[in-house]
Amino acid sequence: MVRKTLIAGNWKMNGLLEEGVALAKGVGQEFKKTGRRDCEVLVCPPFTLLSAVKKAIKGTRVALGAQDCHFAEKGAHTGDVSPVMLKDLGCQYVIVGHSERRTNHHETNELIAKKAEAAINAGLKVIICIGETEAERDSGKTIKVCTDQIMGSVPAIATAQNTVIAYEPVWAIGTGRTPTTSEVEEVHASIRKVISKKLGRANANKMRILYGGSMKPSNAKELLALPNVDGGLIGGASLKVADFTAIIAASK
Repeated sequence: MVRKTLIAGNWKMNGLLEEGVALAKGVGQEFKKTGRRDCEVLVCPPFTLLSAVKKAIKGTRVALGAQDCHFAEKGAHTGDVSPVMLKDLGCQYVIVGHSERRTNHHETNELIAKKAEAAINAGLKVIICIGETEAERDSGKTIKVCTDQIMGSVPAIATAQNTVIAYEPVWAIGTGRTPTTSEVEEVHASIRKVISKKLGRANANKMRILYGGSMKPSNAKELLALPNVDGGLIGGASLKVADFTAIIAASK
């Protein structure tokens, strides 16, 4: 099964207007030069930069995504942004369930599933993040944690066309540490089996599973060559044009 590689940049809470536009233009121009059609590229800037980044990547085939959303379409939710607002702004994707949201904002599987369902219903594609902490890995709970998060966070309406799973070992995000390639492949293969159980084999075979724990130019080629790794959700390395485009170049 051939799955189109997705390299997604999660800028997190980084970037003021001038530097955000420059970064987006740089990524867009470099990706356009490649002429590649076998790889999809996505940037997810903070809410404050979405409109400006949309203009900066116009005509480059780089897609626009947001880092989170509320599950309601509208209403008394001060400080929140709805999926339909993101869609109206030109977003194609939204990230939900990132470990930083799960930890810092105490988001549950149930809440993440509601956000994902609302986003899909609004016409967005969702990237649902899962992953274990260092304590969970050390106690041998990696597969169980990821299984529970998939079963609880992925809505019943998810398909390979509207949903991407991102495996992010929490202990590897931003630390420079990464699991071995065999460990990554073991978890990704397990994730695909769980997706098959929840959504059926056809969806499991076609659904993309990204790796997102400190992927960088020096390890991207090795990680992206793994059979069940269909791309990357890139944090720190997505903030530098040269690093991000090097990861894109390393994709299969």
